[in-house]
Amino acid sequence: MKLTVAITGASGASLALKFVDNIPENIEVFLVASKSAKIALKLEEDISISNYFKDKKNLTILNDSDISASIASGSFGIDKMIILPCSMNTLAKCSIGISDSLITRAFTVMLKQKKEIVIAPREMPYNTIILENMLKLSQLGVIVAPPSLGYYSSQQTLEDMEYFLIGKWFDLLGIDNNLYKRWE
Repeated sequence: MKLTVAITGASGASLALKFVDNIPENIEVFLVASKSAKIALKLEEDISISNYFKDKKNLTILNDSDISASIASGSFGIDKMIILPCSMNTLAKCSIGISDSLITRAFTVMLKQKKEIVIAPREMPYNTIILENMLKLSQLGVIVAPPSLGYYSSQQTLEDMEYFLIGKWFDLLGIDNNLYKRWE
């Protein structure tokens, strides 16, 4: 499987790093972070993506300004995409077809190819515009999966909660995992 992981400039971008950390090595990952995502990671976690992933073998890091990168073409054969977290700016651009960055271009390509896309909007509360944008994308077949906790899995720590979310996103993308306690 070839998977695009896009990180946009919403709070909680470090959750995307943990998501990528847990992807099995048999999945080829193409990671692209927006300029705002890089700022959020630096401010919230003091993390640089290139330093954080220097030893990950199945990972290619792409530049969001490089709209000629491999994932910008349907012929490259990306299977699935997740935007985690999905900022409201990116959500809005995706819902109306603006392709002004590698992330939004890759999204548009995935949409036209009818490939599986998961977006994880990170905002609360949702206003009417956000809800309309999510509805439009859902009607186009995009899976809208915000980081909403399920308390049945007996989470005790923040890490437990994060693994629950990552596991649920993996489930949506068809990635086998045992990252959280399932309903019995």
